[in-house]
Amino acid sequence: MRQKPTVLAREIVASSRLFRVEELQLRFSNGVERTYERLVGKGAGYGAVMVVAMLDAEHAVLVEEYCGGTDDYQLSLPKGLIEPGEDVLVAANRELKEEAGFGAHELEYITELSLSPGYMSQKIQVVLARNLYEERLPGDEPEPMRVDRINLRELSSLAQHAQFSEGRALAALYLVRDLLSQRGEFVQ
Repeated sequence: MRQKPTVLAREIVASSRLFRVEELQLRFSNGVERTYERLVGKGAGYGAVMVVAMLDAEHAVLVEEYCGGTDDYQLSLPKGLIEPGEDVLVAANRELKEEAGFGAHELEYITELSLSPGYMSQKIQVVLARNLYEERLPGDEPEPMRVDRINLRELSSLAQHAQFSEGRALAALYLVRDLLSQRGEFVQ
């Protein structure tokens, strides 16, 4: 295993309501020194959750919301921040209810994905939700989210959809499809 670089200095060089930009002065094992910058979350950093909610054996829930990063409405999976002291599965069910109007009787932790490890410290927990029922909770979204669906057999076409660009959501959908296929619960 490679030796991690030595941190020579660390400083917050910019801050906003949501993010901090941290500058790291690093020395690598071969003696080369470099400055890296990364976005770090502000606050306690409880993390985030993304939910692959299965409506039936082959259809997953998508939601449409305005995304400031792309300045457009995008389709993605229900997701959100984990509240202080909240379990990952409880957070997944809450976000699913807030954003899509469904709760789940069955929740299963799948994996943790890094958002962009080259410059962001944030990670997101992927949860599979099944055996859904209708229930809506008030959320923090500024407007109601449109709910859509995707057939797991059509993921390659989803990647070409003009309103779908979130790589971590696509990765989560493929991971769940592969997992369900391995278990014999989804036939491709």
